[in-house]
Amino acid sequence: MQIGIVGLGRMGGGIAKRLMKHGHTTVVYDQAEKAVSDLASAGATGTASLKEMVETLDTPRAVWVMLPAGKITEDTVEALSGLLEPGDTVIDGGNTFYKDDIRRAKALEAKGIHYVDVGTSGGVWGLERGFCMMIGGPKEQVDRLDPIFEALAPGVGTIARTTGRDGDASRVEKGYVHAGPAGAGHFVKMVHNGIEYGIMAAFAEGFDILKTKNGEHLPEDQRFDLYLPDIAEVWRRGSVISSWLLDLAADALYENHDLTQYTGQVADSGEGQWTIDAAMEEAVPAYVLSAALFARYRSRSDNTFGDKLLSAMRHGFGGHVEMPQ
Repeated sequence: MQIGIVGLGRMGGGIAKRLMKHGHTTVVYDQAEKAVSDLASAGATGTASLKEMVETLDTPRAVWVMLPAGKITEDTVEALSGLLEPGDTVIDGGNTFYKDDIRRAKALEAKGIHYVDVGTSGGVWGLERGFCMMIGGPKEQVDRLDPIFEALAPGVGTIARTTGRDGDASRVEKGYVHAGPAGAGHFVKMVHNGIEYGIMAAFAEGFDILKTKNGEHLPEDQRFDLYLPDIAEVWRRGSVISSWLLDLAADALYENHDLTQYTGQVADSGEGQWTIDAAMEEAVPAYVLSAALFARYRSRSDNTFGDKLLSAMRHGFGGHVEMPQ
C-alpha cells in the first residue's frame, strides 16, 4: 500500500523504514529537510510541504501523523482537513489525549474524511522489533489499512500462544488490536502508559532498596554490598518479574552500575496524568499508578538512585532524554 507519513522523528522515521522494508510505498514530510532527505535516500518519496505530500498520494489517501501530542498535532490535522478529500483517512499515531480524538473524528467526519487513532508502543526499537498498536476508528477503514498495521506489528514471533487460542493467528496475537471507535486506541494506550509508570516505579524502588543495603545507618552484620548488574541479570532469566523493562534496566546497570550519567529528574509524557484523570472519572482506585506519577513529580526536586534507573529505562526504550537542568 501507499501511505503518507508526517513527522520523521525517532518513531516516525522507524515506521516509514519498517513499512518500506515490507514492500509498502511511503510519501514523507517533515519540517526538518534532512529528515526528509534521509528517508528519500532510503527509498521514500520526499516532499517539501503538506500540500505537496497530499498531491503526491493516490486516492483514497491515508496520512499517518507521527508528531508530539498537543498544538503541533492539532495544527497538522487541521491543515490536512483542508487539503484532503472525502474518502481520505487521517491516522494519528502519537500520544494524543483520547477526548481530542473523539472531537477530531467528528469534525473530520463532517467533511467526509475518516479518522483513525493508533496508540503506538515500541519506542526507538520499533523498527527492529515491531510496534504494538492499539487502534480506534471505523471498522471499514481499519480493515482497509490492515496491511499497514500488520507490517508494522511485531508478528507472532516466539511468544507461546495463550491456551485456547487455536487456528490462524489473530491480529492481537500479531501485536495489534482494533479496540473500538475513535479515541479507543489512544485510551487503551494511555492506560498502558499509566501501567508502565507503575512497573518502572516498582523496579526503581526495589533497586533503590538493594542499593542502600550497605548504608552506615544499618547494623554492620546486616549490611550487604550487592552488585546490582548481576541481580538484574539473574532476574531476567526465569524469574516471575522478567520483562523488557528489566532487560533495559540490566543493560543500563551493566554499562554503569552507579548510573552517574543520569540525574534522576524524570519527565512524564502526560499520559500518566490522563490515566489518573480517567480513574477519577470512573471512580476506580488507582493507588499504584497515582503513586508512580507523583514519584516522577517528586524526582524533579529530590533525586534518588531509583530515579536514575527510571531515567535509564526511559532512555532505553524510547530514547527519552532527561529534563533540562
